[in-house]
Order: sequence, then C-alpha cells, then structure tokens
Amino acid sequence: MVREHRADGTEPTDRWWGSYAARASGMIASEVRALFAVASRPEIVSLAGGMPAVDALPLDAVASTVADLVTSRGRVALQYGSAQGDPELRARICDVMAMEGITDAHPDNVVVTVGSQQALDLLTRVFVDPGDVVLTEGPTYVTAINTFAAYQARVVHVSMDGDGLVPDALRETLTRLAAEGARVKLLYTVPTFQNPAGITLTASRRAEVLEICRRAGVLVVEDNPYGLLSFTGEPVRAMRADDPDGVVYLGSFSKTLAPGMRVGWALAPAPVAARLVLAAESAILSHSMFTQLAVERYLATQPWPEQIKAFREMYRDRRDAMLTALAETMPAGATWTRPEGGFFIWLTLPDGVDAKAMLPRAIAARVAYVPGTGFYADGSGRNAMRLSYCYPPPERIRDGVRRLADVLRAEISLRQTFAPLATTNPRATNPRATNPRATNPRATDPRPAAPRTSDFRDQ
Repeated sequence: MVREHRADGTEPTDRWWGSYAARASGMIASEVRALFAVASRPEIVSLAGGMPAVDALPLDAVASTVADLVTSRGRVALQYGSAQGDPELRARICDVMAMEGITDAHPDNVVVTVGSQQALDLLTRVFVDPGDVVLTEGPTYVTAINTFAAYQARVVHVSMDGDGLVPDALRETLTRLAAEGARVKLLYTVPTFQNPAGITLTASRRAEVLEICRRAGVLVVEDNPYGLLSFTGEPVRAMRADDPDGVVYLGSFSKTLAPGMRVGWALAPAPVAARLVLAAESAILSHSMFTQLAVERYLATQPWPEQIKAFREMYRDRRDAMLTALAETMPAGATWTRPEGGFFIWLTLPDGVDAKAMLPRAIAARVAYVPGTGFYADGSGRNAMRLSYCYPPPERIRDGVRRLADVLRAEISLRQTFAPLATTNPRATNPRATNPRATNPRATDPRPAAPRTSDFRDQ
C-alpha cells in the first residue's frame, strides 16, 4: 500500500485512505440522509425527508397477501430469481404505466430493480465514462447528483421556471458544451411533480425537450416516482409515451405502495434493457423474489387504484395545510411553488438569507428542512429550501411551518441589525409558481408575474 497524506500533510485515520479508487472521492453523504438522525427525534417537526405515509396502507390486506404468498408460492418466493425480474410482475408493471399513457410497453423491455435508484445507478454505469456530461434540472434530485458523481460524471444544470425545464436554456447549454468538446450522454429529468421543486413540465415543453434531445443524440432519463399522485386525479402523460426509443423511464412502488419493499423498474429500448440486465447480474446476481412476488400479488388481488386515490387525497390535504400555513405565516419576500401532485414545495427565502446557515437555529426551534444547496452539484441554492408535506399530519405541518416562519423572521431581523440584506443575490434560485401572488398574499406588486427563465440559473 502506498501511504499518502492529506493536503495539510497529516496522515489520514483511515488505514486504506490511499488505496481507494478515484471514483470513491465522488461518493458523498446526502444532505437529506444526514438530517434523518436529527429529524427523526419526536420533538422535531420534520419537513425534510420525503417519506411516504405508509400508515395509510391497509396493513391487514398486505399481511394476508404476504402470508398467502408464503403458503402458496413459498418455494418460488424464497429461491433465486433472474436479474431482469419476475415475468408476471413485469407484466403488471406495464399495466401500471398504461395509466400514464405508455400503452406500447412490453414486459421484455422492463428491468426490475431495487427501487428506481438502482435503475439510475445501472444506467449511469452503462452509459457514463469519467468526464462525460449529465444534464439535469437545477435544482434536481439530490441522490441523482451523488450517483453521477460516483461515476465521475460532470453534472450541468439547466434552467427551470414555473413551467419546468426551459427548452431555450437546454439548447443553449448543448450548444455551449458542444463548442467545448464535451460529451453529453444523458438528460436526467423528474418532469412530473419534480423533486425538489414540485413543478411539472408542461405538455408543449415535453415535446420540445424530446425533439432537442433527439437532434442532439442525448438519451432522456425520465424519473417518475410521483406520476400517479396527481391531485387533479388525472395522471400526467409520461414523456416515454411519446418517444419509445429516446427515453428510459424509471418507476417505483416506493411512493404508491411502500418504500420498504424496494421494488422499482426501468422501461428501456430493447438493446438498453439487455445491457441493464447484464449490469444487474454483475451487481446483485438476482433481485429478491420474495418482495417481487409480494408486490405482484398485491397488484393482482388488492384494489390498488383505490389505494392510490386514497394516497392522493391524503397528500392533497397535507399540501393544502402547508400552503395555507405558508400564506399565513411567512414574512414578505418569501415565495414558494404550488405543486399539483407529489411530495414537495420549494421555498425561496428573502435575499441574503442563507438556508444552510439557518438550519441549526431551525433545529433548535424543533423544525427541520433540507437546504437548497443539496440539490445543486455546485452548492448553489443557499437562499432556498425543500419542504416536504407527505409524512407529518396536517396539524404538525402547520406547527412546523409556524416554527420555521419564526426562525426566518428572527434571521431577517438579525441580518438587518448586523448585516443589512443585499439588494441583489446573483446565486438566487427560485422555482416560483406561475403566479407568485397565488402563494404569497404579501406580494406588493398587483400585477400577476409571468414565469421567468432566470428563476433557475443555468450552470
């Protein structure tokens, strides 16, 4: 072993510090996961983690389904399976995706994974060499950033506004990267009820984004864990429904059944699916047949569309509780998005307020959130935070938002006393709703504000 030293000349405490692969340096702790230990304390109202409310599941029905599985198919459920996944489950997955307009999916093109996170990891392994570029929305899903970093990809964010990813910004970014000689492999997007902003990409923009990526030869990775959780009751048409060859669709049962099952999938063009299966074989040999068959039996025997409807209604009530509390308590200068589904609201703070620096004071006030910096590869988003309404009941949400507003007012007062707020903030990232006054009654401009492409910064 070659003994190495840190930059300051001291020896590391890890005996194997000098032996790790270069890609290990890209493996960083998620800011969301780092909060879990603190946010799980009962006295703290956690608006941080996107944990589904599994207590709303019919646990007796789940228990009977699992018991019947062990009795009737135990020898199969407890045995090895294939890396592609159980054929019956893959057929059921095609039925689920049909609700989002994907009516041409074939089970042979579905690869079952350990949650959609593993599907993203396998895709990155198959497509990305060190130094390749992955485009993402800015902000984007925090664990996706960590995955791309682990494979030594260069993450480049593309601007968003109230209607989602901005096509002109995508074109400009691709043109600039081509001039640099960069190789752009993937566009990773959460187009429906986005994590973390809660914004949905409009239908017209979806078509435009697909055409831009087709012309550029860039594969679109559509991560869609929240698609069935529409508060209007009608699922948004998936991008994959309009481009079978240019989109890999990632899905998951974590939000519509239970995350503890760890069952997700990728729907990919046949050649891509074949490579994903090979990658899965080398990673895990085979997936858990037990959890796969448990999900398949649940879909076959339980009224799961009705359960998803119950989830939608519950999450809509919790979203409404958070929006109302924000409108009633937040100080002037704060703005937020108004999601039509999913789990998250993106709150942008008054200029000069640093959400990451403020977090310890919020924890002391017994409320937790995720600072916006976790959702950018370069640490942007210091004046923003993600708020999650999926897990706490409405009364806890209202209490948590009130505590957060008190902390924010104290922070503003402190800055006004010792460091007056700057008039501009060039690093501001604000995925505001199309009409900010709909979410912030304290806005002073009586004219409805149109979405601005500068609300998200192109990086």
